Amino acid sequence: MPTPTSTVNSTLNSTLSIGPHQVQPPVVLAPMAGITNAPFRTLCRGFAEGDGWGLGGRPPKDAASGGKGLFVSEMITTRALVERNEKTMQLVHFDATEKPRSIQLYGVDPATVGKAVRMIAEEDLADHIDLNFGCPVPKVTRKGGGSALPYKRHLLRAILREAVSGAGDLPVTMKMRKGIDDDHITFLDAGRIAVEEGVTAIALHGRTAAQHYGGTADWDAIARLKEHVPEIPVLGNGDIWSADDALRMVRETGCDGVVVGRGCLGRPWLFGDLVAAFEGRADAYARPALREVAAVMVRHATLLGEWIGDEARGVIDFRKHVAWYLKGFAVGSEMRGRLAITSSLAELSDGLAELDLDQPWPTGADGPRGRTSGNNRVVLPDGWLKDPYDCAGVSEDAELDTSGG
Repeated sequence: MPTPTSTVNSTLNSTLSIGPHQVQPPVVLAPMAGITNAPFRTLCRGFAEGDGWGLGGRPPKDAASGGKGLFVSEMITTRALVERNEKTMQLVHFDATEKPRSIQLYGVDPATVGKAVRMIAEEDLADHIDLNFGCPVPKVTRKGGGSALPYKRHLLRAILREAVSGAGDLPVTMKMRKGIDDDHITFLDAGRIAVEEGVTAIALHGRTAAQHYGGTADWDAIARLKEHVPEIPVLGNGDIWSADDALRMVRETGCDGVVVGRGCLGRPWLFGDLVAAFEGRADAYARPALREVAAVMVRHATLLGEWIGDEARGVIDFRKHVAWYLKGFAVGSEMRGRLAITSSLAELSDGLAELDLDQPWPTGADGPRGRTSGNNRVVLPDGWLKDPYDCAGVSEDAELDTSGG
């Protein structure tokens, strides 16, 4: 439902408040497993700050107060955090210039979630905590977590209550989907519970768990949630492939900000476009030639190697990004295959040097990337749908023991 022009203009020019943190423009990097680690956040923040394609790694102008936008970590499993799993402790390490430090937590057991949140607050590990109730992957939903969990209203309330109580002065937000499937829609009930339990803001992905990432995101649901919980900010997520998509979502739904996930895969400069869009500078959108894209690719792989502490492992981790960066450019399948199996920065750089680097930004390159499958059967615990309130059978055993997806 379109909102009045005055409301739209006010939203575009406003600052998103996440507790004490002022996020301007109101743009959030969605947590993505294996993607939104510290190197990728560095790239996205760099482009948001306008540091010249993010190649220099220049920190925000005022690191103490934070830069432009909010950039959230990969999913952190509460059990792994409480047990101080080595990989998890690396994932919760932030660069000194990341302000505010934002962690997304996944948990199913209220007690374990409470312990994890108190640990974050007491040890000053982050400035903001986001709770994951949106993940649709089977290994999460079969445990009753992610997008399956809001169906159990009492369990959702218990987790939110423990999190908000344990967080102290830290703001707690949540990200969710519309529901499990079209017959089990939960987002309005979940939104009201969140408000009642003191959650600071809600992000809604306009798809059900069954849709995964297929079909078209239901932006009308975002508008309905905004009307249903006017007390707190509502952020919209789903099908934002360009900065203009973000502006259109705000205009059509009245949401207070946007959460960008797959749209920035292979496109970290999208955050520069988003800043320009919300500041009314559409003529400043990035349209990089392949030479500039190749430079970003090498920078990304380099940052990964430095973060992991091993160049080869960094380049190997980067392989999954290759197709996303090259989408739309004239690069043959053989060369794409070669670049996707590189094991060193030299090999990656040499391969990229063989391309026609003068290719301009291709028309239509802003389309969907990442997973697009839909209409999946949602894997749930036995009897999960029998009673939306009974939480029997959910315990610490349902917690995942690894972070990052």
